[in-house]
Amino acid sequence: MYPASVTPDYSAFAAGVVQRPVVSVNPVWIVDDDRSIRWVFEKALTRESIAHRIFSSAQEALKALETETPRVVVSDIRMPGESGLTLLQKVRERFATLPVIIMTAYSDLGNAVTAFQGGAYEYLPKPFDVDDAVELIRRAMNENQETQNVVETPESAPEILGQAPSMQNVFRAIGRLAQSNATVLITGESGSGKELVASALHRHSPRAMQPFIAINTAAIPKELLESELFGHERGAFTGAQTTRRGRFEQAEGGTLFLDEIGDMPPELQTRLLRVLSDGHYYRVGGHQPIKASVRVIAATHQDLEARVKQGLFREDLFHRLNVIRLRLPSLRERREDIPLLARHFLRKSAKELNVEAKRFSDNVLKYLSSMDFPGNVRQLENLCHWLTVMAPAAQIEIEDLPPEIRSESAAAADYNWVTALEREAEARLARGETRIMDELTNQFEKALILRALAQTGGRRIEAALLLGIGRNTLTRKIQELGLDDTGN
Repeated sequence: MYPASVTPDYSAFAAGVVQRPVVSVNPVWIVDDDRSIRWVFEKALTRESIAHRIFSSAQEALKALETETPRVVVSDIRMPGESGLTLLQKVRERFATLPVIIMTAYSDLGNAVTAFQGGAYEYLPKPFDVDDAVELIRRAMNENQETQNVVETPESAPEILGQAPSMQNVFRAIGRLAQSNATVLITGESGSGKELVASALHRHSPRAMQPFIAINTAAIPKELLESELFGHERGAFTGAQTTRRGRFEQAEGGTLFLDEIGDMPPELQTRLLRVLSDGHYYRVGGHQPIKASVRVIAATHQDLEARVKQGLFREDLFHRLNVIRLRLPSLRERREDIPLLARHFLRKSAKELNVEAKRFSDNVLKYLSSMDFPGNVRQLENLCHWLTVMAPAAQIEIEDLPPEIRSESAAAADYNWVTALEREAEARLARGETRIMDELTNQFEKALILRALAQTGGRRIEAALLLGIGRNTLTRKIQELGLDDTGN
């Protein structure tokens, strides 16, 4: 058996196809302490006639690096002894343009950003599809451009968690944007984590030692928002007894995060556009321009294009903000992350409250994964905090969930079986599983047969009639599926 971290399709390897001779060029290096993964790459690269060398540790690869030059390096990130990140660093020191692909089963933001900041060509989370991995290697072989070499930022704990492909794309984007000063527009539903992403962009940037200032433009009254953003001079209006620094001034040298930018009043949109255009602003009541050295990251849950068409948002400001757009998926678009996030929030709440952490039963995790979570990650975190306080036992069961969650989840689960099948297939494909058709078909047939036999009290003839198949077919299916039935 091979571990769940990689589940390749071995049919092509067992087909007995005569392999073409491997072309003699600088080889691709595979570095992983997992023998099964080394075997998979060995077979896949041989099949594709890609010259390669296999190493079981970073130390072996580093020793070979003294006398040899690989074409591409594919390395696991966590191995006994030297890590894949150390290998990445050493390779980049000797060969600045050599592509290094980092593999890891630990899908958190810290690893993704650290890998990209260390100069990785790409980040390959396990489990992966073997054909996709080979295609990535081919692309790395064909490209001869220098990747960005930036300084590592130590990361003690994951800032954002996610194993879903959509979140991996977000992690990659954060890694690539870390060294940029470009304005970023983050879109996504309320509670999906837009401020977390903005904070991560700041923390992994050259401005990390400078302030990160966040302001929710929808939460501040219109008449106060201008002063909040730009500050005011003493005597600028009634009650302005002292000069006040605004958020732009507070964020000098760092990052200003403007949340819910879609709700900004039109007159302030004009002032913001002027700052983004020429880099200067005035305090309210002031006459001296102040130069702004601030990276602006904006976020909204609204459709800004629609608001532009409705005349509610300036088109020129939209284009100024929309230099790079980063969309965060809703929680229902990455259901496979719900168990991971739920466990994390349960541990986090226990630590904050200084109590022993509770645990979810498998049934609860499946139950939560069926929910749509209109409040997204924030709603899930609040739920876990509530359960830490209110659940009576160490293991959380469905009956421990708040009544409104149970009723909401029951309603959410009332979808047709085709939707459930689609979600199961999607989850298995994302994990890189193979032979999905056979396994799901067998499970489908087992469920039908067992339900029909239960309906007829085990009488096969009646069960076959209900299913619309012959009695002999039913008997054969029972034998093939290993069902223990002693009916007529």
